[in-house]
Amino acid sequence: MAISPDIKKAMEGSSFIRKMFEEGIALKKKYGQDNVYDFSIGNPDLEPPEEVLEEIKKEALSTVKARHGYMPNAGYMETRQAIAKKISMEQGISLDGNNVIMSVGAAGAINTVFKAILSAGDEVIVPAPYFVEYRSYAANHGGKLITVKTKEDFSLDIDAIKNALTEKTAAVLINSPNNPTGKVYTDEDIKLLAATLNEHTDKTGRRPYLIADEPYRNIIYDGRKVSPIFQFYPDSVVVSSFAKDLSLPGERLGYIAVNPACSDSEDLVGACIYSTRVLGYVNAPAFFQRVIVNCWNAKADYSSYENRKNMLTSIMDEAGITYASPEGAFYLFCKVPENKKETIPEGKTSDGVFCDHLKKYNILGVPGTGFGRSGYIRLAYCTSIQTIKGSRNAFIKAVQEW
Repeated sequence: MAISPDIKKAMEGSSFIRKMFEEGIALKKKYGQDNVYDFSIGNPDLEPPEEVLEEIKKEALSTVKARHGYMPNAGYMETRQAIAKKISMEQGISLDGNNVIMSVGAAGAINTVFKAILSAGDEVIVPAPYFVEYRSYAANHGGKLITVKTKEDFSLDIDAIKNALTEKTAAVLINSPNNPTGKVYTDEDIKLLAATLNEHTDKTGRRPYLIADEPYRNIIYDGRKVSPIFQFYPDSVVVSSFAKDLSLPGERLGYIAVNPACSDSEDLVGACIYSTRVLGYVNAPAFFQRVIVNCWNAKADYSSYENRKNMLTSIMDEAGITYASPEGAFYLFCKVPENKKETIPEGKTSDGVFCDHLKKYNILGVPGTGFGRSGYIRLAYCTSIQTIKGSRNAFIKAVQEW
């Protein structure tokens, strides 16, 4: 007996994020919580807003019968209607519940959409850096992830996307604000992307979907806004969750919203509903579907993320580490400093070696290679202020010895 060769290969190159997170647990046991500076995983540390906690209490005490049974695979219609209202406000396009499918987190949403649209050999284009699991999500359904470079400031390189489009392109997947760079794509970015996809459709007869993965939509800085893709491209889909904006990652409640202007919106919604069932999700968690109906628009205070961003960037400036200034989310994508004392062994990447070097000082970051961009590391600053403050001397010393 043996496991699948494909799975074995995927496991060997699996997420750097989880590996570093698990190493952090071991280091904390050895050196103590306060002496390890763990920036490895984007686990939001804000408590859910009070409105959410009140709805949880209310729902937990409900005596209404059959509250834990099956429901339609797409979810409760009252929940779908609530999410349709949310998306309508964000996208500036009117949706109703029939345009929404509830999902098991944003990851479940992406897998569901890929199951619905991909045939064997189809391609999904994604700008790099990107969330590493996207590659496995596409492969799960016979697809192939095609990465394209971004510009120096990590904005979309439209020419690179244009050159990557082929008759096999089923979708372009974007993530804004971006994990790991914190980049927020502008209206102009999306307009140019839409024009490129329209041109490709006219040329080949195949219209790719534009999929926006938006779990960080509400965590933005300096008055920026996330572009409403529905206004610019009809064959578009939004996938998201309440993991980051309401700090509910473990509850696994997400959704798929299909643009009502999509040329095959009814078929796509139906395919996503069917895919939800056959992938084994069956339906999104019933309890939190009912919770979210009345608190999807609860206000969370993200100012502490911005404060921690400013605190960590100040330390990076002092240590001599350059970075992309985050426009949203809670990640700092840092360039590996020039090495003067450490050498990079043949076959190794500078970011992997630098992350190993940082571990000597009990600092945990994630190599950029894991996100499709070598020469960088990702630091998640959704961690304690004590961790950030405590890391100052460690970063300075680590760079001095690098």
